[in-house]
Amino acid sequence: MPFLIPVLALAIFAQGTSEFMLAGLLLPLSVDLDVDPSTAALLTSAFAIGMVIGAPTLAVFASRWAPRRTLVLLLVVFIAAHVVGALVSSFWLLLLTRVVAALANAGFLAIALATVRAVLAPAQTTSAVAVLLAGTTLATIVGVPAGAALANASGWRSTFWAVVLLCLPAVVALLRDRTLVAVPRSPRVAGRGELAELRRRPVLVGVVLAVLVNAATFGVFTFLAVIGADAGIDDAGIPLLLAVFGVGAFLGVSATGRWAVGVERAWIGVGAAATTTCWVVFALFVDAVPGVFVGAGVGGMLSFAVGSALIARIVGQATGAPVLGGAYATAALNLGAFAGPAAAGMAYAQAGAAGVLIVAAGLAAVGVLLAPLLRGRYRP
Repeated sequence: MPFLIPVLALAIFAQGTSEFMLAGLLLPLSVDLDVDPSTAALLTSAFAIGMVIGAPTLAVFASRWAPRRTLVLLLVVFIAAHVVGALVSSFWLLLLTRVVAALANAGFLAIALATVRAVLAPAQTTSAVAVLLAGTTLATIVGVPAGAALANASGWRSTFWAVVLLCLPAVVALLRDRTLVAVPRSPRVAGRGELAELRRRPVLVGVVLAVLVNAATFGVFTFLAVIGADAGIDDAGIPLLLAVFGVGAFLGVSATGRWAVGVERAWIGVGAAATTTCWVVFALFVDAVPGVFVGAGVGGMLSFAVGSALIARIVGQATGAPVLGGAYATAALNLGAFAGPAAAGMAYAQAGAAGVLIVAAGLAAVGVLLAPLLRGRYRP
């Protein structure tokens, strides 16, 4: 596997840290900028919406550019948004920087996924996508607890500067890496053929499944601290709970990269059933501290194993959409990240912590029903 893949994973780790770290910053940020926490939570929604819009838009806009130039430019824009975000004193200006950062992040991830298909053989796609998404899962392990600890020690702005420092090595590595030099710019922009690719059953079902699985995953993750607190975990134990989920997610993505190659459809079907069962069992033991820790770890592992396989499946099947294939996968991931917390919030208001997990189980169960429709082989 070329050195480019871990370089891209490093950049995705930095970007994922930026997205997830806000879970630990809402209170100090809301106090400093004089807004209530519910208003501060708009920063998370703005980022998710920016990711959904940015993936297809920037993938099309940058399709005629050389991949290396595009990736470096998007990463520089991402860095600039965090520099401005660390300096502003207005909440609404900070919200704008989050949208800009999300647009750059979405474009980077979409183009990175498309680039993987350009530089690697189809048989290596699943493993490479797993490495890239390992950057995101490492962000859940390190980003949220470290961001919260850094904010407590040095203020929330220091976390934005930390993200800037994380991105700089990736910029240097992309400028020095020679793999992308041989990758030509796209000979065309996305057209009706690429849009029609989304209507092909193997691609469309993969996208729908990715939205459902990630909605369940991020619904639980967003409320995991609340679930832990309701079960009796104190403030000092919450970062550990979040880290347990992240470790599970990392193990799930790693397992996909190692064992799912060539058997993605079976992996997704069995994994979706196992994930559904996990969320149901987690709901039954949601009032017990050991049950919460075990449920977080196992749930993170199973849900990210299925989710990463689905992303690889979308990228691999959308061979007729070299410009938008990565964008489809990125948009599916973030539609789930946007819809899941909203559904989980309504469930928590009605039924408490158990309601969040039952909704997650329901979303995963729909995925089980749809998984048999994932027929279709890679097209040359």
